[in-house]
Amino acid sequence: MDDDLRARVDFLREALAYHQYQYHVLDRPEIADAEYDKLFDELLQIEIEYPEAAGENSPTARVGAAPLAEFEKVRHRRPMLSLDKCTTIEALEQWVERCGTRLATDQPIALTCEPKIDGVAVALQYRRGQLVLAATRGDGDEGENILANVKTVGAIPMQLLGSGHPELMEVRGEIYIGLEDFKAFNERALARGDRPLVNPRNGAAGSLRQLDSRVTATRPLTMFCYSLGWAEGGWAPQTQVEVLERFSSWGLRTNPMVELIQDTTKLGQYLAKLSDQRQHLGYEIDGAVIKVNDLNQQRLLGSVTRKPRWAIAFKFPAEEATSVLEEVVFQVGRTGAVTPVARLQPTFVGGVTVTQATLHNMDEVKRLDLHIGDRVWIRRAGDVIPQVANVILNARPDDATPVRAPTHCPVCSAKIVRANDEVVARCSASRDQCPAQLKEGLRHFVSRLALDVEGLGDKLIEQLVTEKLVTNAADLFTLSRASLVGLERMGEKSADNLLAALERSRKTTLPRFVYALGIREVGEATALALARHFFTIEALMEANLEHLEAVPDVGPVVALSIQQFFALDDHKDLVRALQEAGVTWPEVEREDAQAPLAGETWVLTGSLERFNRSKAKALLVSLGAQVAGSVSKKTAVVVAGTDAGSKLVKAQELGIRVISEQQLVNLFEENNIAL
Repeated sequence: MDDDLRARVDFLREALAYHQYQYHVLDRPEIADAEYDKLFDELLQIEIEYPEAAGENSPTARVGAAPLAEFEKVRHRRPMLSLDKCTTIEALEQWVERCGTRLATDQPIALTCEPKIDGVAVALQYRRGQLVLAATRGDGDEGENILANVKTVGAIPMQLLGSGHPELMEVRGEIYIGLEDFKAFNERALARGDRPLVNPRNGAAGSLRQLDSRVTATRPLTMFCYSLGWAEGGWAPQTQVEVLERFSSWGLRTNPMVELIQDTTKLGQYLAKLSDQRQHLGYEIDGAVIKVNDLNQQRLLGSVTRKPRWAIAFKFPAEEATSVLEEVVFQVGRTGAVTPVARLQPTFVGGVTVTQATLHNMDEVKRLDLHIGDRVWIRRAGDVIPQVANVILNARPDDATPVRAPTHCPVCSAKIVRANDEVVARCSASRDQCPAQLKEGLRHFVSRLALDVEGLGDKLIEQLVTEKLVTNAADLFTLSRASLVGLERMGEKSADNLLAALERSRKTTLPRFVYALGIREVGEATALALARHFFTIEALMEANLEHLEAVPDVGPVVALSIQQFFALDDHKDLVRALQEAGVTWPEVEREDAQAPLAGETWVLTGSLERFNRSKAKALLVSLGAQVAGSVSKKTAVVVAGTDAGSKLVKAQELGIRVISEQQLVNLFEENNIAL
């Protein structure tokens, strides 16, 4: 490729980047779509004829790349923290006051205020202005590399505009789908006979989780950049406002409703204005984010556990609307719990059309005095499942009929029972006898925190149970290519992918395996505690109540649930069948009996200044301790940080030893633990 052609390529890339910025960021297009397409097609043709001209960050990369096998993990250099929340001006003013106290200043603290976008948090890395990495928030410490998908988002520059870019920096922001784009996308999807997106936030999250970025490229994603994660080499901003101004000059999209407030009395005015404009913004928000503007003050304030002290989210009240109750259906969960669900006349609430809402249990139905035909208040807050908040009694029609609880399971017809001390009514059949319980149990078994079987979704589980190909979780590992290919939407490649995923899931861990069994009251944290205490599944299955209650975080209710689960031969047979099917895990490491804190149960409460609670817990575990989430007679020591609450009170009532954070630090130093 000669110099003239190289110059033409550079010109086309710069022109396309400029027009992308004008269109997606400034909303001020300077050329028609046809003219843009002409420039794009010319560049694409050159790159086809001269492959050496193509680059990873060429505008042509926005159409998407070949599918990935999986996302690689990315460790965040600085954790992506969640925000503390408040719902009143008084609480917000108290937060400002606490910031002033911690900064030892009586001078007004400058604050930035911005809409809290209801989207998906991501982190972008730019090296000398070139986009080199994009990661999801994940658990805050570790996310997934979604660079291929992010490159398809027109509002995100692959090459920053202007100059003065740092050697390396991380830009944080929120990817979302605008309401008009969401509506238009769903209309096109329905016209094609495709499945529409559920809501804008789920649509954005699902789009970024596509292994095939060509699918992501079809989704109308955009982004607001709201903070600097970190930077090295050539740029040391002093304020949040400076960060956002520089972002804008480099072509990164920032929210035009960000305001700098020097006087805290104006916070209420900003929030009132934002609330009034909420329905006209063109995107979903659930409140506002208020940050200390001075970055040095942010560093001084630091963070507590998983939340920064220098920022807070002000949450707007839940959005409400009224609808008519058309029907109440009863769904059966994996533990046999029978849950009433309200079917409603379609009603637009909080940016989405709601057709059903949760009723929790029959006690809630009785509390509401719910009748079919009632006009009811529906409340929806963010992504929370809509709920029936109240009944408008004076609007009840004459022919309204009370909601009656079923006496038999709506799926298998077994009798519905309710223990005296339980709110929940349950199907009396076992999981193997009730198809609804079996389906929900299988969904739980293959979920991400359990055996994590990719590609085994609800519709496929439905078919496997209906066709009687699977009668329990162990049957999943006996599936063959021939049995799968005959199912709806299951070709040979899909069948091979599922079998490969099942093969990978055979190698797991004991905590995941215990959690996957779906024992009532046993979540992932309890499963981990059980594995560390009993070391083998055989020991756990044979444990009596006394031994179970000796486990941190396991009280009488949980212990009884575990014992009752393994008292059934069907459940023991299932464990053995899974082991015979090749489900294995490495031996659980036993604690060193000589470890300083071996056999002791510790509890952390309050805010720690020196390190976050996760690190403190890890360090205690390294010394042999078990760290529980609640105080009981089995607790040896409670570490009380600032603002310690009910756990500290209970420890004092039980006469349990309480130590300060400094004493904990001294303990670590005495045992040569690096902090």
